[in-house]
Amino acid sequence: MHLYMRIFFTCLILALCSLTITGQKASRMPQFEEYIKKYKTLAMQQQKEYKIPASITLAQGLLESGAGNSRLAVKANNHFGIKCKEEWRGGRIYHDDDAKNECFRAYKSAEDSYRDHSIFLANRKYYVSLFTLDIYDYKAWAYGLQNCGYATDKSYGDKLVRLIETYELYKLDRLKQPAEKKKPAALVDDIYEIKVVSPEQRKQHPAVTNWRRRIQRVNGIHYIKAQENDSFEIIAYDTKLSLKRLLKYNEVTPGYVLKKGDMLFLQSKERYAPKENRIHVVAAGESMHGIAQLYGMRLKTLYKLNKLQNDYTPKLGDTLKLRK
Repeated sequence: MHLYMRIFFTCLILALCSLTITGQKASRMPQFEEYIKKYKTLAMQQQKEYKIPASITLAQGLLESGAGNSRLAVKANNHFGIKCKEEWRGGRIYHDDDAKNECFRAYKSAEDSYRDHSIFLANRKYYVSLFTLDIYDYKAWAYGLQNCGYATDKSYGDKLVRLIETYELYKLDRLKQPAEKKKPAALVDDIYEIKVVSPEQRKQHPAVTNWRRRIQRVNGIHYIKAQENDSFEIIAYDTKLSLKRLLKYNEVTPGYVLKKGDMLFLQSKERYAPKENRIHVVAAGESMHGIAQLYGMRLKTLYKLNKLQNDYTPKLGDTLKLRK
């Protein structure tokens, strides 16, 4: 680590420790204000998608990355100090932490780091209790993270609260989410995986042999693919989404039978397909629902754009509009 970075982190730690002990209000650091300005939109997007307070995400990013100046952040875009863990299949960087030369996750961008941090919290059993907390209660979240074991620092919660209050990050939790940029149409592997660990689920569904799920994106929306003998109940359990919400996101009713390879969205779909996809030529065996899923767009919009009734069955060679 370069000398200036060591000095920066030493000053940061001393300042936070002093605040924790004295309870005095901190003077704002320009580096921290720049970081907040740069990444606040990302933090707000995580709140919208994963119900994690933007204030908590930003405070963790500030603390874990030293306002983006840590070696992990600079060299690997890792803003939250997340270690590899057994399920990680992405890039890696090795860094001394609790032990020498530990494996940490490396990302292509800060955006990937922020998203993976949200997925990391949302899909690990240790943090389930956090999602029962009031999203506007940043203190409960800060101390909850500490109690759940996110960091070994016994004053971790205090430091997060001090950062949130010094920089008034709690205001972001109540701001309206800014419009997101549209994502490209191509299916993108995010290389994030979730792993089912419940023995009860394994026992109830012995035919399921692959208990890992790869999270991908289309039209900017996260989805997974159904496995052999899959069900919405199992997927709801794996992803920690309610069954009602999962059915709503995918515009199906209870009792819908999944086939291997079906796309299942974990968020609300966009109204239209991506800008690059203005029309779709129907292939053999395709349904209106399947076409809507393919582009991450709402089924209702697909019918409306093409002035079709809900009982319409697409025919081979039909051309359907996907955007206005």
